[in-house]
Amino acid sequence: MRLERQLKIALDESRLLILGSQVLFGFQFNGIFQQKFAGLAFPSRVFVCAGLPLLIVALALLIAPSMQHRIVERGQDSRRVLALATLCAGWALLPVAVALELDMFVAMQQVASSSVAAVAAGLFFALAMLCWYVVAWVSQAKERPVQEPAKPTPLDTQVEQLLTEARVIIPGVQALLGFQLTVTLTQAFAELATHAKIAHAVALCCIAVAVILLMAPASVHRIAFSGQDDPDFVRIGSFFVIAAPGFLAFGIALDAYVAGGRALQSEPAAIALAAVSVLLLFGFWYVFPLWRRMKG
Repeated sequence: MRLERQLKIALDESRLLILGSQVLFGFQFNGIFQQKFAGLAFPSRVFVCAGLPLLIVALALLIAPSMQHRIVERGQDSRRVLALATLCAGWALLPVAVALELDMFVAMQQVASSSVAAVAAGLFFALAMLCWYVVAWVSQAKERPVQEPAKPTPLDTQVEQLLTEARVIIPGVQALLGFQLTVTLTQAFAELATHAKIAHAVALCCIAVAVILLMAPASVHRIAFSGQDDPDFVRIGSFFVIAAPGFLAFGIALDAYVAGGRALQSEPAAIALAAVSVLLLFGFWYVFPLWRRMKG
């Protein structure tokens, strides 16, 4: 299989994984502002809050290959990016599985006893491990075909991959924007401190900017270039795709601060969660790729 097709498939697979992760993230953020959340036992509130950093790790891993492809390789296909996409997808599934287990426990606890909820959550985690890792490990090919050397990526492939990378990120970002808008209409949001409301408003603006930037490549390609392949479009589109995750990172970090503060009732814990989030996301999406690019 040609390298460009392998990378395109890897990006499509990341798109499947990232949408579920971002929807789960949006649910956990939105759930913290529901009326019954305050009545949950403290361990359940911690479980919901713990899902936030787990899913942030998953998002950092799933978007990282696209940022490496744009920043380090400048849109050219390479086996290093393909291997990174495989590695990141494999590791990203683990925190998603744990976050799903925690969410299922909290949800099932509303209709059954804690022991039944724990068993159900454990079964879902085991099923995820079976389908995502055990089956993959058993089905792993024993012999790899000889791979052809990397060649300059054709322009049409660069355009297709650029638009795919925008599609990898945008569905989940749009879902997250919807959850953020809904939160502003809840009673719990009205009871937040002023600084927390401002933090959420800034996060909302950051996510909205990310959505606008990720929609821009399709608009530019259709309106300015009539859908034709052009090196200028690749440069313009790459700028939008590289810039958008920065706003996404700030939006996620600020929302983690707001949600963590409400869930744990601890300002230091909320600040720590936001700081770790922004450092992790910028580290994976910008610092490491720029370091690799400077390294040569």
